[in-house]
Amino acid sequence: MKKIALAIHGGAGTILRATMTSELEREYRSGLENALNVGWDVLSRGGSSLDAVEATVCALEEFPLFNAGRGSVFTHEGKNEMDASIMDGKTNRAGAIAFVRNVKNPIRLARLVMEKTPHILLAAEGANEFAKQMAVEFAPDEYFFTEHRWKQLQDAIADGRVRLDHADDRRSEIANRKSLGTVGAVACDQEGNLAAATSTGGMTNKKFGRVGDTALIGAGTFAENETCAVSCTGHGEYFIIGVTAYDVAARIKYKGLDLERAANETLERLTETGGDGGFIAVDAEGNIVMPFNCDGMYRGYRTEDAQVVKIYRD
Repeated sequence: MKKIALAIHGGAGTILRATMTSELEREYRSGLENALNVGWDVLSRGGSSLDAVEATVCALEEFPLFNAGRGSVFTHEGKNEMDASIMDGKTNRAGAIAFVRNVKNPIRLARLVMEKTPHILLAAEGANEFAKQMAVEFAPDEYFFTEHRWKQLQDAIADGRVRLDHADDRRSEIANRKSLGTVGAVACDQEGNLAAATSTGGMTNKKFGRVGDTALIGAGTFAENETCAVSCTGHGEYFIIGVTAYDVAARIKYKGLDLERAANETLERLTETGGDGGFIAVDAEGNIVMPFNCDGMYRGYRTEDAQVVKIYRD
């Protein structure tokens, strides 16, 4: 029996203790702790890593402060367009969706793409039509409306630019705060099987059909029992160029590195190319890493020995 382990993230960026209100920090920590508890309940009862990461990400999608599901940012048209992906390290099967609207839990739809179709990625109207066929739960526009996200859109429109998540989050009184919002989970179950899942609401004031790394297997999400499971958060374009999630696994497979060294080398490469953000990863022995190159990353992990939730670099 392997050592079970679960790690999560909720975005990375300029997240400073000095400019975070105590009330908001408590809210973020509560959202992370709840998601860890949901996923751990699956693993501790002998459930699969795939079920665990799906359940964990669903909990994060339903928490309004994170840029995924209910807390997704708005496009230029005032809509919520969401991406998600999931991968099973045991079978190397994967599923992903992009540009879905009104789907309460995009990660559930990504798993259905993996299990019910011969495809990996469905997008836009096709993905929404598939969601209807699969009878997934939809929610009205009002469910996805959050006041702070709407304010971000108005500010972004006034500035005439696209923003990564809450770049100017008045709720925490941070001027020009840069936070690269995505949620994700990686897990190792008692059989040593790995899985990864990632979900995002994209970019505030997005006008065009931009797809980031979240929906792209190998860029933002990857899982393989022989190496590791990875979920990324940050400036997606750089994670796509670096094939960052797979890069960690490749360094383990082809260079013979352990998880920590492989993750550190991948982060160095991301930094050298100008990318901001981080990722979480776990291997089949239950080892966990959560590296990032910015001021903070909403993150946490749980093992049989400890449960930890962190926000800042220290």
